[in-house]
Amino acid sequence: MRLSSSFFYTIREDIKDEDSISGNLLVKSGMIKKTSSGVYMYMPLGLKVINNIKTIIREEINKTGAIELLMPALVPEEIYEKTGRIKAFGKDIFKFNDRKKTPYVLGPTHEELFTIATKEKIKSYKDLPFNLYQIQNKYRDEIRPRYGLIRVREFIMKDAYSFDKDELGLDISYQKMFDSYKKIFDRMGLKYKVVEADVGAMGGILSEEFQAICDIGEDILVMCSTCDYATNYEIAEFSINDKKEDILRKYSEVKTPNMTSILDVSKFLEIPITSTVKSIVVNADNKLFLCLIRGDRELNFHKLSKVINANEINFANDIDMKNINTIEGFIGPININIPVIIDSMLLSMTNFITGSNKKNYHLIDVNMGDFTYQESADISKAKENDCCPKCNGKLIFKKGIEIGNTFKLGTNYSQYLNLNYLNEENILKPVFMGCYGIGIGRILASFIEQNHDDKGIIFSSLIAPYKVYIVIADMNNDVLVNYANNLYEELTLSGIDTIIDDRLERLGVKFNDADLIGIPFRVTIGKRFSEDLVELKLRNNEQILHIYKEEIITTIKEKMHDV
Repeated sequence: MRLSSSFFYTIREDIKDEDSISGNLLVKSGMIKKTSSGVYMYMPLGLKVINNIKTIIREEINKTGAIELLMPALVPEEIYEKTGRIKAFGKDIFKFNDRKKTPYVLGPTHEELFTIATKEKIKSYKDLPFNLYQIQNKYRDEIRPRYGLIRVREFIMKDAYSFDKDELGLDISYQKMFDSYKKIFDRMGLKYKVVEADVGAMGGILSEEFQAICDIGEDILVMCSTCDYATNYEIAEFSINDKKEDILRKYSEVKTPNMTSILDVSKFLEIPITSTVKSIVVNADNKLFLCLIRGDRELNFHKLSKVINANEINFANDIDMKNINTIEGFIGPININIPVIIDSMLLSMTNFITGSNKKNYHLIDVNMGDFTYQESADISKAKENDCCPKCNGKLIFKKGIEIGNTFKLGTNYSQYLNLNYLNEENILKPVFMGCYGIGIGRILASFIEQNHDDKGIIFSSLIAPYKVYIVIADMNNDVLVNYANNLYEELTLSGIDTIIDDRLERLGVKFNDADLIGIPFRVTIGKRFSEDLVELKLRNNEQILHIYKEEIITTIKEKMHDV
């Protein structure tokens, strides 16, 4: 790439409407440009990085035996209706009608189409197993796009789907893809953690996420400081080692004037907050529930939704509260006229404090036998330093960006869409499926979040748009220019993507651009060329090496594994 005759630009000032380091640097370096909220152009440099990422993905996925194809982005809405996912995606899905009033969606994901496509092949157990994948644009109407390429409305994704005759086969296919993901992210040099996650709108029997560890990450990862326990915050479990009191006392009223918060009640009665119980009324799909959790805990809506099988949960509003026999701030489980869900932590509590459903009064010495409840389950949020559910070590929190996920779908989609095969006994059985996704734009953003300095991006040699950046210190010196041109040609012919900065710009501008776009090697042909020396600087450190001009290509090849 000769900069004097190429489409190349950089921006000196920070970008006002970019709220992440990666988004700011990608726009400043001329790699992407925003067209609207959550939608970006990939400019030449950015596209080269994306293509390098795709190449690594294809190399590792192809090794598993998976075959690439391409699905349409335009999908008839009725296909998603059959699997119930129009409702599951809700407002996140782009929907419209064509000129014939036929409803379509822009594909947010493609499980359904892959399932339909494989019907052409799958008739018998002899037709299994196999794995298909694509690299395709996906669309989701994010309520608040942000953080550059991390949360967008149009994104590039690799999604693969495995097809097996039984769960054992699915386990084998899943492990192959899981291992290939680790190789992909390891090759790219990403710092990541694999955590267990909720299956969500995908459905199925298992979900694991590959999370890039980043301060800007939107996901909270919960990990044990001692063992390998790692999970998404939404579903994080924990253990409590509290002991019950042996003697159960009879509950009684105690006056708590204007004490409407658990903290106020705890201080007023001079008892630990862990001896109190919060009573929270929620509206779940237009049905009211009372949820009980320990006073020092927060209600986990995600866990609760699984327990009561609800799509949407909100705190009860004033209109909701008028329909039940209680007083806000003094709510309790005794004599309440709505179903009660308790956090499993309460099963180890005795003689605790709750509201009385009477203004300015609470109840002390309440026990589990004093009220009825519909179900007990883990419905509270984990906290840092809670005990690990596996080994009782301490839980720690980190932030992450989801860059990949793997799902064991089981027979979820095949049953909905009648994807069956005849087994050895000639009996019709549903196909077992797995689903495996990688967010390609998120990989780029995550890498930059993890690898940058105050000068710009620090790319690795595997994903950098170009490997070498040649700087000519004096464009009026024919000796320097001729050597630079020859070096450029030799590097290019040897398969090393190279930029030659032959612009009539100041040396500082050229250095700044090389650092900003993150090219791993910078070769400067300047004042020591009369000694047959050129400068070599690696982007990932500040050391400047002086290399004899005959040895520069060999030196770059030798150091390629260092960057």
